[in-house]
Amino acid sequence: MFEELDRRSRLTGNQKRIVLAAVLGDMLEFFDYFLIGFVLAFVVGPWGLTFGQSAIILLSSGFGAIAGAYLWGWMADRIGRRPVFTLTILNFSLATGLLAFTPDGGWVYLTVLRFVVGFGVGGLYCVDLPLVQEFMPSRKRGLIGGLVTVFIPVGVLLGSLFGAYLTPSIGWRGLFAAGVLPGLLVFLVRLWVPESPRWLARQGRAEEARRALAWALEVPPESLPLPRPEEVAETPTRWTDLFRYPRSLVVSWFGNLGAQTGVYGVTLWAPTLFMLILHVPPAQASKLMIGLTLGGLVGRISFALLSEGIGRRRAGGLLGFGAALMIALAGLYHDQMWFGYSALWLLLIAAFFFADGGFAVVGPYAAEVWPAHLRTSGMGSAYGFGGIGKVIGPLGLALVVGSDNVIKPEATVENILPAFLYLAAWFVLAGAVYLLLGIETKGRSIEAIDRELHTPEPAPRPLPAAGE
Repeated sequence: MFEELDRRSRLTGNQKRIVLAAVLGDMLEFFDYFLIGFVLAFVVGPWGLTFGQSAIILLSSGFGAIAGAYLWGWMADRIGRRPVFTLTILNFSLATGLLAFTPDGGWVYLTVLRFVVGFGVGGLYCVDLPLVQEFMPSRKRGLIGGLVTVFIPVGVLLGSLFGAYLTPSIGWRGLFAAGVLPGLLVFLVRLWVPESPRWLARQGRAEEARRALAWALEVPPESLPLPRPEEVAETPTRWTDLFRYPRSLVVSWFGNLGAQTGVYGVTLWAPTLFMLILHVPPAQASKLMIGLTLGGLVGRISFALLSEGIGRRRAGGLLGFGAALMIALAGLYHDQMWFGYSALWLLLIAAFFFADGGFAVVGPYAAEVWPAHLRTSGMGSAYGFGGIGKVIGPLGLALVVGSDNVIKPEATVENILPAFLYLAAWFVLAGAVYLLLGIETKGRSIEAIDRELHTPEPAPRPLPAAGE
């Protein structure tokens, strides 16, 4: 049955709708996720928030995303992709809506609900990509998975526009109320997307699996063969089984850790350095960040294509080593001008091409390297483990520059090069893990990857008996 899917060279209308649902989900989840940055600017003064309180509010959603990725990823392997996709949207949408009722000065209330928002966001990211991949032919799985991630920055841009143009008229509580809008996506999911046929097959529900795939391919169910017996064998999902696949664990966990630590550190540093080195006001520094964002957007499209062109392992290696090189050069030439422009700015645009663009590989690949019955559990664990980088990136960076401010380090020119080398080292880790230990999944069906991962190690040959 799934071989019939892999024979298709063009996507049907229903397959495109599945991709659209995932694109909307990812885009709107990050709209909700980053709203706090705009709201905090309005309340930090009137509430008299200390640095510590502000830091707790900002970091709470990150810790929630780590926990949510683990739990929701495991649940998606247990109860199915579709219900978890729906529940995670309700999770972060309703929690964001409840933030509209935050009392004045209620930073604890804000912190708790931001943790809940992050909990849902981390879960959705780890279920929508596998859901899309399981409806796609093998030759397009990497490209489509990468393109889904391209629209994540659009969610952040949408939040920026809401914060800039709507907050003056609706207030920051109205901004949170607008965060309920992603809940409408639940109805699109119910209308468009059935359960994953591969998940249904693994539950022994062969007829339902055939109907789901027939819907995606827009053919009568009876025109498709039923899944083979080995494809409908029920496999229990135990979270501890992740540790039975050490190669998958190392590649997905440490690839995510290196990439997330590096990119969050670069994103954190850039505005501060523009103000410090280029002597520009905050508004101008924000405009310079647009160039970095565009570099990342072009990078995501390019890496989505590269994942099918040169393969996941090489694309992952290019992400890591390319970003490391550009970051190191930016630290080395930070005070020079090239072609009338700041070398720092030009090199950071190039760095974002690799560092942010490479996430078109990082996310989808984290699901592909796990066996079928652990795909969302494995991806969720990788995203959650990589989320540690959101903490150790800023924390390590603050230690390098000798600052006690983890969220907004006070950079000095003398410390720019060692700080950038610190970030480059994390990208080197990601590149080395992908290139040297990665499992190549380009053009291979999910079933073929599953068979390879389940192939037992050859038993050691017995020692010859005496006299043999």
